[in-house]
Amino acid sequence: MISKPSLILRAVVLNVLCLLSVTVFANTPITVGENERGDQKTGHARIMHDPRGDLDLPQVLSALEADQFGPLQSAGSTGLKTGAYWSHFQLRNPLPQPLTMHLEYVDHQLIQLDAFSRPRNEGDFKEVASLSMERPFSHRLVEHNRFVVPLTLAANQTRDVLIRYGSRESGYAFPSMRIWSPEQLETQKLRETTLIGFLFGGFFLMATFALIAGLISRKVLFFVYSLYALSKITCWATILGYTHQFVLRDQFHWSLMSSSGALTILLGLTFARMFLQTRQYARRLDYVILFMTANAGLLLFAAAFQIKVIALITITLALLLYPLVIVAGLIRWRQGQTEAGIFSLAWSFLVMGLFMQAFRDLGLVEHTLFNYYWPPVASFSEMLTIMFAMGFQMRRVYQDKKSAERQYREHLELSKSRLEAEVRIRTRELEQAKRVAEQEARTDPLTGILNRRSFLHDACLRLKLAKRQQKPCCLFMFDLDHFKRINDTFGHSTGDAVLCQFAETISRSIRATDVFGRMGGEEFALLVGEPKDSAHALAERLRSDIAGIKITVGENTLVLTASIGLACNHGEATIEALLLKADEAMYQAKVSGRNRVVEAEAS
Repeated sequence: MISKPSLILRAVVLNVLCLLSVTVFANTPITVGENERGDQKTGHARIMHDPRGDLDLPQVLSALEADQFGPLQSAGSTGLKTGAYWSHFQLRNPLPQPLTMHLEYVDHQLIQLDAFSRPRNEGDFKEVASLSMERPFSHRLVEHNRFVVPLTLAANQTRDVLIRYGSRESGYAFPSMRIWSPEQLETQKLRETTLIGFLFGGFFLMATFALIAGLISRKVLFFVYSLYALSKITCWATILGYTHQFVLRDQFHWSLMSSSGALTILLGLTFARMFLQTRQYARRLDYVILFMTANAGLLLFAAAFQIKVIALITITLALLLYPLVIVAGLIRWRQGQTEAGIFSLAWSFLVMGLFMQAFRDLGLVEHTLFNYYWPPVASFSEMLTIMFAMGFQMRRVYQDKKSAERQYREHLELSKSRLEAEVRIRTRELEQAKRVAEQEARTDPLTGILNRRSFLHDACLRLKLAKRQQKPCCLFMFDLDHFKRINDTFGHSTGDAVLCQFAETISRSIRATDVFGRMGGEEFALLVGEPKDSAHALAERLRSDIAGIKITVGENTLVLTASIGLACNHGEATIEALLLKADEAMYQAKVSGRNRVVEAEAS
């Protein structure tokens, strides 16, 4: 059996060894290289608390020499403390050339950061950065939503670095800096910005869909959800530093973070109360949610008037009470509101994200990029899941509405049966009239000119008028050369484009009194009130215009030609007779080589 003095001696030796290891670790420089990816961080081995935040650099150096710096007693956070914290560490460049590093503060909550540096144990500390959330963003040495300090180490040099972390009044600080090479920090910033852009885009789409649903359904719930989703964008953009970086570059203040968070909490609780209908079905829980809403209002007031202590107390209280909304959802689910269970799941995502942030702020877990972005990602998951819950709710409302409508229809069925019969008869008559109208439509649906039926009707009337006025008329028949080959080679869509281009070309070259129509396929007819010589000249001009049509299909250019048959009326010739003669002439034009005008012989 080991004696009690032996146990005490072993404990003392173990404590001494631990203290020695901490001291050795604290004085060991951090070796950096050309390709730092943020894996290394300045440690928590040499930290000093300045409770009033008024120590100047000489006083801090005296404390450093007096060995008043010690290890941080948490996983990474100082906890809710007043004043400022100082951190001391050393960076070593083992390379034979100078090396520039970017030291990035790990979080966004800090209000002031000052950095001082000197060669190891040589000379005086010089200020290398003074960054503040309340100064214009243009004062930052590196364009980044978090504080970044650039530091250059000479070849084979080790530098002492002092960092002051200030939060004003009470606040959380994480006295640690990630070490990056400039290129790797820029790459990481792009990744983070892409993630945030995706989340914000999702919030915006959800807000838009909810707004549209609200306009359609006239339900206030959708409008509140839309505002809640938009407030998420404002909240996280402000908290993560993007509002300062891109929007309020010259007039940003820390209170905006609390204000945007308070507004989001206020809208979230308002939405939860409306969605769960606690006022109607869970009065006791409704009082709790009303108290939480009042607390969010007080948070908004404290943020607006920059009362930081009240703001921190109220937001902490809000986080502690948030799980009660899950309880309210589960109770409503037990009462029969199915979508309330999905809502509870969604709110659980949000609570887990907020609890992770609370654990990180209290120093219970280490600060990492994963738990840094967990809260906004959890917030996004909450909103997305709530959308599903709202979909279920709308489906239930729709089903209830359909059931009520069905009962109403059944109640009125006997009294309106005669009216429905008359409506059916009238509907059939209208449908019949519509079919007749469609059948008698005058234009060809592809080219927009007269179809065959309308052409024959109008041409017959035009021919009769010419006979009464003893004026000549001539009929053209057009047939597009090698049109089948175009369809077979380039497809019917190209063939349709060719027909449309042809019809447009002819329509531009004739008068309003001329009758032009599509007879079918690639055949077209034109009736003009011209004597034979003028008609022949017009036919040649139209043939030339057609030959000028060029249609590009991929790398190929189609040149269009047409064979034209011309027939002129004599005596009492009918439109059918002219069509026959013009068709025979057109056939002769195709037989004799295409792309020409052939005039029909006089009877």
